[in-house]
Amino acid sequence: DLATPVGKKNDVPQLRVLPNYVDALEKAIDHYNSFLKPLNSFILPGGTPGAALLHVARTIVRRAERSTWTALTAHKIVMTETPARYLNRLSDLLFVLARYANRDQGDVLWVPGANR
Repeated sequence: DLATPVGKKNDVPQLRVLPNYVDALEKAIDHYNSFLKPLNSFILPGGTPGAALLHVARTIVRRAERSTWTALTAHKIVMTETPARYLNRLSDLLFVLARYANRDQGDVLWVPGANR
């Protein structure tokens, strides 16, 4: 779904993103989220170096998700929504993992009007 050119015929079977892949991501999100306190504020990307890299990865996956929704709109006949859902859940998992990486240090909270 995500890496097969539309209209290309080749000898390699197409790889598909299956709904159970999305389910596995949701289970991982629930697992890591269970160790975290609920958010009462927006957080800024950053914190530990590992968390910062996870936030960067999350933004890249979000960009891929937007492109996938655009492609889906143009090619509904050959695409399903599952890859876009997968990317959405993957970016959510990366967000939760970034928070998990910051769990001992704490997330960087956004303070409204702090930099005005």
